[in-house]
Amino acid sequence: MKIYGDIKSGNCYKLKLICALLDIEHDWIPVDIMQGETREEGFLALNPVGQIPICVTDDGETLTESNAILYYLSSDSDFWPRERLAQTRVLEWQFFEQYTHEPNIAVARFIRVYQGMPEERRLEYEARLKNGYRALDLMERHLDDRRFLVGDSCTIADISLFAYTHVCEEGGFDLSSYPAIRAWISNVQQLPGFVAMPMTPSS
Repeated sequence: MKIYGDIKSGNCYKLKLICALLDIEHDWIPVDIMQGETREEGFLALNPVGQIPICVTDDGETLTESNAILYYLSSDSDFWPRERLAQTRVLEWQFFEQYTHEPNIAVARFIRVYQGMPEERRLEYEARLKNGYRALDLMERHLDDRRFLVGDSCTIADISLFAYTHVCEEGGFDLSSYPAIRAWISNVQQLPGFVAMPMTPSS
């Protein structure tokens, strides 16, 4: 199996983490979006949308969209619950991650770390910061009396949201007033097989 991605991208790191937790053998193929590699002809032949990550399975199937790939990799494991309601709760959190959390927390991090806070994006950054805190507030309330987002053990809902939450301070978010989120981050980091995301250049 081959996974194409940037390990410092949360959406790609999700797959590196689940592969580590489940001991899934794979070849990691680095892709540099800042150098335009996702717009090259060879890459677009795999994913015409021009986005990472991409997973090419042992059977030669090409999979895109990080949360869909997470499901493919984990569906026979304890990271994907067996009960239909719990499965739906996992999906709820993954949709939240892609539509509410990631567009604000990940983009704020990208503007601040990778673009160096250009003045023309400062107002956008402030808006992303405000909306990102709203997402964190929701997570904090939910995790107040829980170790994980769904049920009593880690699921791919946690993997999806952990990816960008645990590095959100790089984007300017302050987690000092979010004790439940900090405890949850620690719970994920203590999972057997856990691998960390490499530090960004400015960290």
